Amino acid sequence: MSNDSQHQNLQQPNLSEEGYRRALDLMHQCSTKHGFLATPTKQDNYRRIWARDSAIIGLAALLSGESDLIEGCRCSMETLAHYQGRHGEIPSNVDPITDRVSYGGTAGRVDADLWFVICCGQYWRHTGDDGFLDRMIEPLEKVRFLLGAWEFNARGLLYVPPTGDWADEYLQSGYVLYDQLLYLQAQKEFCAMHRHLHKTADHDLDDRVARLKHLIRANYWFPEGDKTPDDVYHEVLYEKGRQAAPHRRGSYWMPFFSPVGYGYRFDAMANSLVTLLDVADRSQCEALDDYISEAIVCDQVMVLPAFDPVITPKDEDWEDLQMTFSYTFKNEPHAFHNGGLWPLVTGFYAASLAKRGKLELAKRYCAGIHAANRMEQEGRPWSFPEYLHGKEHTPGGTSSMGWSAAAAVIAEQFASGKRLFESSK
Repeated sequence: MSNDSQHQNLQQPNLSEEGYRRALDLMHQCSTKHGFLATPTKQDNYRRIWARDSAIIGLAALLSGESDLIEGCRCSMETLAHYQGRHGEIPSNVDPITDRVSYGGTAGRVDADLWFVICCGQYWRHTGDDGFLDRMIEPLEKVRFLLGAWEFNARGLLYVPPTGDWADEYLQSGYVLYDQLLYLQAQKEFCAMHRHLHKTADHDLDDRVARLKHLIRANYWFPEGDKTPDDVYHEVLYEKGRQAAPHRRGSYWMPFFSPVGYGYRFDAMANSLVTLLDVADRSQCEALDDYISEAIVCDQVMVLPAFDPVITPKDEDWEDLQMTFSYTFKNEPHAFHNGGLWPLVTGFYAASLAKRGKLELAKRYCAGIHAANRMEQEGRPWSFPEYLHGKEHTPGGTSSMGWSAAAAVIAEQFASGKRLFESSK
């Protein structure tokens, strides 16, 4: 689709209403007695209960207020808990019909456990279903213990192996910001559950939340000036990282660091979550919004890339990227995680904008999500593609993706004033 055609889609007055309705329809199609499928299509192994997909669809279901979709959220979490591994690991995906279960590929999926905790906590907070909490507290405690072990050095940050989260064919690992943000929200959910079950706060848990938020703020934002923040994880590593990226100071949050250094590409999912989950302060949010507007988003499309800039055959990372895939190589320039434009990611950024009072801009991103979801794939309109090609703006990846629909619902509901992650008991 041309930029002009995409821009026309953004201007259609009924796009929001139709896009929201069709997104709910697709979420209903994803719903089974076992929970939410990643997609109702038979593409690869996507027709399964995926932890991160079903959790994100589940969060959208809670915002929708539709009872049968909320029931699908509960079923998803209970199915995942049923197939929990013996060490506490939540499946990356499971097929309850055949009992085929996967805890990851060449490495486990850290964010499967994190999204599971977050969705369980949010389901309970939104519904007040204490019976669900009673049933789930044992598997949740197992996950909590496992996450603590994945800190490895007991210093507060999760260590994520290559291919260990949603960007499982991309080049980032170590102390990945996206996963730390989910870990922060997961620990907030544990705090709320503990207060309810024990009628008192767990001060150690509260301290861990405060500590993790402080660690994120200290280690992933390079401020202007030369002052080193208190409590950086490794002072020499931090200083080398900051010196190597002077033009990135005060613009956006770094995607990860590891024992060998920092990553510098813009991670749109992490930068959306860091504002949505109240980690970034007001000035950081403003600087980030400016950076996205000036350097990242195309005004005619209004859908964010997973990562930027694109890795090309001329870049030194290209050879490593070509070796990072499960079945077939998907990360050609401007495709998939390598600069592909994702409705999923954009939904969380639109939610953040709405929460921060930037409603007009949030609605522009909502329209971008609907226009992307509306695009034709394999001769079928409203294909809800996984992503759009970053340069050609054509649909790519798997169609009928439940989390592309969820992104539309989350963005629209935040724009209407509803919220996630804030209700408490």
